[in-house]
Amino acid sequence: MIYETHTHFDDKAFDDDRDEAIKRAMEAGVCRFVNVGASMEGSYASVELAHKYPGFSAAIGVHPEYTSKLSEEDMKAVKKLSEDDAVTAIGEIGLDYYWDEPDRAVQKEWFARQIALARELKLPIIVHSRDAAKDTLDIIKSEKAADVGGVIHCFSYGIEIAQQFADMGFFIGIGGVVTFKNGRKLKEVAKALPIESILTETDSPYLAPVPKRGKRNSSEYLPYIIEEIATIKGLTTEETERITFENAVRLFGK
Repeated sequence: MIYETHTHFDDKAFDDDRDEAIKRAMEAGVCRFVNVGASMEGSYASVELAHKYPGFSAAIGVHPEYTSKLSEEDMKAVKKLSEDDAVTAIGEIGLDYYWDEPDRAVQKEWFARQIALARELKLPIIVHSRDAAKDTLDIIKSEKAADVGGVIHCFSYGIEIAQQFADMGFFIGIGGVVTFKNGRKLKEVAKALPIESILTETDSPYLAPVPKRGKRNSSEYLPYIIEEIATIKGLTTEETERITFENAVRLFGK
């Protein structure tokens, strides 16, 4: 049994074959999926998918890329949407300093606000953090996000930062990059951390693993990621599947 902790099946990349792509993922052994909202529209779509497909749950929240458009009414809407039983997390939220916009102060404000909402709702968070390790750590600490826990999705930093997150009880999300030849840093993180701190994810339709690199990613490719993690950790694929599945259940509650 494989747990897909981060996918975007609501993305338009799946508009032509969504049903078939999900079926193929299930045939590949994936039985649980967290479909993650990146915007208000994506959050609503994620809940709809969770109602439609077996084994699906939804994360709702607004990605840093879209925080310049956020409003108080949006936060009220997220809170209302969280009442749906399909919602298991707030995300993906966080910081992305790769681009100059939105303004960093705006990103930080809404990251903190969404953490506060997650604590109020007693839901874990799914964190997007790109080129923003220090500020991500600082806000997670100042907002006491460890009270609800979560996962640092698509992890892109080194061992020292990974250990700091793990020490606070956060999981590290490992996806297709771990299979890349130039994914040395993530391979080192996977090796250094205990398997009990790792979650498996694809971030589909992005970042397809080898041997599918360059193609549209999908949850059906999770076995490639699990196989690589197993090799790095010196575990069997069955052990890796089982432990990462248990990790995800521990975080998301189902």
